[in-house]
Amino acid sequence: MSRFVRVLFAAAAVASAVASAPHAHAADATQSLSQKIAGMERKDGLFPLDWEAKAGKLYLEIPRFDQDFLLLDQLPHGMGSNDIGLDRGQLGRGHVVHFSRVGGKVLLIEPNLDFRSSATDPDERMAVTQSFAESVLWGFTVEAEENGRVLVDATNFFLRDAHGVAESLRATGQGAYRLDPSRSAIALENTKAFPKNTEVEAMLTFASEGLPKGEHVAEVTPDPHAITIREHTSMIELPDAGYKPRRFDPRAGYFGVSYRDYSVPVGEPLDQRFIARHRLEKKDPNAAISEPVKPIIYYVDRGAPEPIRSALVEGANWWAQAFEAAGFKNAFKVEVLPEGADPMDIRYNMIQWVHRYTRGWSYGEAVTDPRTGEIIKGQVTLGSLRSRQDYLIAEALLAPYIDGKPIPKDMEAMVLARTRQLAAHEVGHTLGLMHNFAASSIAQGTSVMDYPHPLITLDASGRPELSHAYATGIGAWDMAAIKYGYTQFAPGADEHAALDKLLRDDEAAGLRYMTDEDARPLGSAHPYAHLWDNGGSAPAELTRILQVRKAALARFSEDAIRPGTPMAQLEDTFVPLYLLHRYQTEAAAKSIGGLNYRYAVRGDGGMVTELLPPDQQRDALKAVLQTLSPENLTVPESLLKIFPPRPPEYPRTRESFGAHTGLTFDATGPVEAATNLTSSLLFNPARASRLIEDHARDESQPGLEEVLDAVLSATWKSPRQNSLAAQTQITVEHIVLNHLLGLAADNQASAEARGIARAKAVELKDWLATQRSNAAGDLTAHRSAGQAEIDRFLREPEKFAPAAELPTPPGQPIGDDLGDASLE
Repeated sequence: MSRFVRVLFAAAAVASAVASAPHAHAADATQSLSQKIAGMERKDGLFPLDWEAKAGKLYLEIPRFDQDFLLLDQLPHGMGSNDIGLDRGQLGRGHVVHFSRVGGKVLLIEPNLDFRSSATDPDERMAVTQSFAESVLWGFTVEAEENGRVLVDATNFFLRDAHGVAESLRATGQGAYRLDPSRSAIALENTKAFPKNTEVEAMLTFASEGLPKGEHVAEVTPDPHAITIREHTSMIELPDAGYKPRRFDPRAGYFGVSYRDYSVPVGEPLDQRFIARHRLEKKDPNAAISEPVKPIIYYVDRGAPEPIRSALVEGANWWAQAFEAAGFKNAFKVEVLPEGADPMDIRYNMIQWVHRYTRGWSYGEAVTDPRTGEIIKGQVTLGSLRSRQDYLIAEALLAPYIDGKPIPKDMEAMVLARTRQLAAHEVGHTLGLMHNFAASSIAQGTSVMDYPHPLITLDASGRPELSHAYATGIGAWDMAAIKYGYTQFAPGADEHAALDKLLRDDEAAGLRYMTDEDARPLGSAHPYAHLWDNGGSAPAELTRILQVRKAALARFSEDAIRPGTPMAQLEDTFVPLYLLHRYQTEAAAKSIGGLNYRYAVRGDGGMVTELLPPDQQRDALKAVLQTLSPENLTVPESLLKIFPPRPPEYPRTRESFGAHTGLTFDATGPVEAATNLTSSLLFNPARASRLIEDHARDESQPGLEEVLDAVLSATWKSPRQNSLAAQTQITVEHIVLNHLLGLAADNQASAEARGIARAKAVELKDWLATQRSNAAGDLTAHRSAGQAEIDRFLREPEKFAPAAELPTPPGQPIGDDLGDASLE
């Protein structure tokens, strides 16, 4: 689930909490605070806590008013489902808040930091403050007071659904749930107070309103009628004023914070943007290399098993090299969390190891001061099933379980290499860095902030080889990014000019940077911004990976599963191998109707945009069309003989290929899945519309008509195959037509793109009419069905809906994140 959606959930939860806040009443004026808390269990810290066990009440002491602090919610225990998106260690949005007293009430107020004034004139600042609303998040009753300290009953406040769990369940289709106070309580064992933060945990039970609807809830809860989860509220001291924010630059690769400053001079931009980063200062500001005043230290979860734990420490520690390049010695360290240390203490940057029922994203988040962008705490969440997914890929490629032979060591080595890279990647997010999905187009290992596909080669005997699957260490882009964010320039230096020079040097060195918005969309145009790809030429790498796939498929056998495993499990191991080319296909397709560009700023002297050479686009089209050929898609007869129906307790899952054949393995299921992936790229409405415009700008560029003609020639109009390969052709052609008609009916495409797709469908219908007399049997029926489908579209195009297709097994995450919260 995206960080943005969780913010909306949190906002809804706050609104609900305010509506349900108890009415304040006057405190007992005769009772002092010390008298009130006598006999209670006390926890001293930033905000002291007092626990009244008999009543089950938690009291909060407020030592001062009108002083800002950070209020943060998180999930210490998750639901274990990537689809629901409520994971262990997940952070909510931080709110800068303060307590304000009004008579017998205490209000928790969030000022509006989106709109500010940097003026020194208090009246000018007040004008901005009074122009925008603030938010009162909660109201408390004063229970007792003494010497300026006030005691409030905060039990209901801490038992609220601050993280928006109920909203998350509803939004992900799991049904309507409500918080049940009778089955909720303060979790005292994880309620603690530290000098710089106070932590309160609650055990909350959400009861279903009616019958539970969600399959994902049923997978991960003992009883889907009652979901009990932990939510955690943190109250954190904000950093002092010694931090110096650094300006955001779109070329630098950082997350940012922004606000509108109404006191800047007319003609200057109102919106102020700064990067997110840790505070790091030199002991000697004049030295080229200096020890830090305080190093950045990360701690690895003791719950991670060996050898995973050591791999996490090693991979995360790669960043030390970048900080050395930025002028710091011993500034970045990674250690295993000391025994007895509490990961909830805000002083610990954490790398957590979490378990889920389904594989899912890992991500790196940060507790950040919204006022300045200073990172207070980094928090990484790594999913344990990611390692197993890599191991599954290795099993499919190597078929290693040969009687009498040891399991190849490079399988575990591949998993550990990926674990190191993953640890470095997610820690990079908590240092402030965004993804760089253009790095892999330069060379393997250019940045750990890319998503790396394993680099699989063939040895002299044609056997897949994994010794170089993942690069070691951080890359050139990572070094450059840390220099931008953390270099401390000598006193008196022109920081703006120095930072600009760093970015210009990166450009001159050929370092590309493109992030999520330009890489993730299916119809994205950038020819070098890809997820899970390899190589400087995406079309050439697609051709190469298809050769690797062919060699691995030829070796695939029952040796891909351990002895004693049901043979039906071979089907699941087969999935990632059959779809091995899926990401490189997407990368190659971006060159078709692609546009090379960068995050340019005026005056930097670099390229802004350029159309791709026509030959590069046509090479990409040729490479992508290979993924529709019967030679590459037909499942060999030798494998169909060893894929039996599933036995009891081993059902198909969403990780399996779909089937039209009931219990038996469907030979066309994988074909349909792979063809649907390619067709969704070739018939993407944004790509189709770009092809038309680019051809109009330059007639040498391939146009949409040329691309559609090439697809139809490679499928419907290609020479007919025999046996199962003929059935593969029929499956491919059915899906291609489905997508062609879908494009013709897609209002997201330009009118001209829809018109060209419609014209090509009519041309195909007319061509099929000329071929009917030359066909027999299944081919005749197939061509007749194609004509009928086109006729159905032409009769009522506005009502046309493409025929349903088998679901494709999920791809991402193959071993990494969106998702990135990943600050992803």
